[in-house]
Formats: sequence, structure tokens, C-alpha cells
Amino acid sequence: MSSARINGIDLHYQTYGSGDAIVFAHGAGGNLLSWWQQIPFFSQRYQCVTFDHRGFGHSYDAADGPGSAAFVDDLRALLDHLGIATAHLVAQSMGGRTMLGFAVAHPHRVKSLVMADTVGGMDVPAVLNRQRQWRESHTPSGEIGFRAVSPVFVQRHPDLANLYLQISRTNPPRRDPPGGPPPGPNAAQLAALDIPVLFFVGEDDDISPPPVIAAGANAIPGATLLRVPEAGHSVYFEKPDVFNFEVLRFIERASDKAETAPTAAAIADND
Repeated sequence: MSSARINGIDLHYQTYGSGDAIVFAHGAGGNLLSWWQQIPFFSQRYQCVTFDHRGFGHSYDAADGPGSAAFVDDLRALLDHLGIATAHLVAQSMGGRTMLGFAVAHPHRVKSLVMADTVGGMDVPAVLNRQRQWRESHTPSGEIGFRAVSPVFVQRHPDLANLYLQISRTNPPRRDPPGGPPPGPNAAQLAALDIPVLFFVGEDDDISPPPVIAAGANAIPGATLLRVPEAGHSVYFEKPDVFNFEVLRFIERASDKAETAPTAAAIADND
């Protein structure tokens, strides 16, 4: 088990493969084990980093710790510890708060950003209104391990649906910070974000439904949205072949674009 002393806690992480880095941030129903269908695929070409957010998996938060308020700085410190200057970021649900917050705070360290079934806590009126409308018309029931995959997936793959639940239940008891998590980036911050961004949403997602994710994608200039049929809140888990293929294609395009973009020095030479 690998861990680093990060901001007062032992942050648990794992690395696989070599090359440009891809960092995966799990949702509230998971931990670093969640990415078992992504790591074998992407580690053939990239250095893959998975980690347990503080308060999840083996990254135990202090009794009076900051919880999710420290997620962004925990990621920064972990990348520093691993000597990773820049990375592609892949976020699921709650992990979107970490990755979107990091991208806004440290855009020079982000090569691309994938937001899967998440708007990353955006403090954007259009997104907040969509979320409010959804909450008013839908009542959540059951723990997140039951709600995070679609009913069709449960029927077709009861074994994998149970695995999702088992992974979720390996986490310590969840402790939300007083007043909930801090607000995410605002509209002005997102409008200034100049990195490739891809959003995923399952058509049957009843936690972060398509209208909410669409509003989030609209808040970031140039962002792309992919809607996946017969998938719920966990496209990466329910439709890994689709997810892996589209994320790989997106990352490769982002890398090609970065390689062909003129550098500041080249622009200066041409002036």
C-alpha cells in the first residue's frame, strides 16, 4: 500500500504504467478501487494514478479535519509528491469537485479534464436552478451504492452491481462538513477556463441527470457533452468500453492539439 503524508493525513494512492499522467478521482460511492476497469486499459499507454479522497478508502481524515474542503489542495500535494507537473484529469461524481477546482486553481498543470456524471459543485445559476428543479421533483431513496447504477444495469449485471455496492461499503462512515461542501467555481472562473473538457452523463442518471450536466457543459467554453444510453450515474462502471474508448480518444486529441499549438517563444520569433 502506497501513501504520502499530505496535509496532516496519510493519503492512500496507487500508480500504474508510464508516460503522460492520467489521474482518476472517484465519487462518493467509491474509492480508488472503483477504477478497476480503467487502469488495465489506460496503463498500457499512460501513467495512471488513483487515490482515496480523504475520508474514503484508506485515507482517513482527522477527527476535526477539513473533509472535502481540502480535496483540491490534497491533489496538488499528491502530484507534487509524485513529481507530476501536468496531467490529464478524470473525475467521477464527487471527484468532479476535486478536479474542476484544481483545474481552475492550477490550469497550467492540467492537460485535459473529463467530468463524468458531475458538474463539480459549480456555483452557476443555470446549473443550480436545474439541480433545484430536479430535487423538487425527485425524492432520493437508499444509499448511494444502490442509486449510482441504473436499474437496467442491475437487472443485466447483478454481480457487478453488487461489486459496486461492496466497494462503496469499504469506505469509513461518511462525514459531511458542517454546512455541506464549499461552493465550486463560479461562472466567471469557468468562462476563463481554457483547457479541453469532456462531460459524460448517463441517460438514466437520477443523481446528476442530463439537464443538469448539459447546463454544466454550457458553462465552460468549448466543452463537449456525451450522453450515454442505458447508463445511470456511473458510466465508467456500467459502460466501461464506451467510457474508455471515448476518454482515450479525447485525451489523444487534447495531446495532439497541445503538441501542435505554437509556443510563446515561437510566436515571439515570428513577430
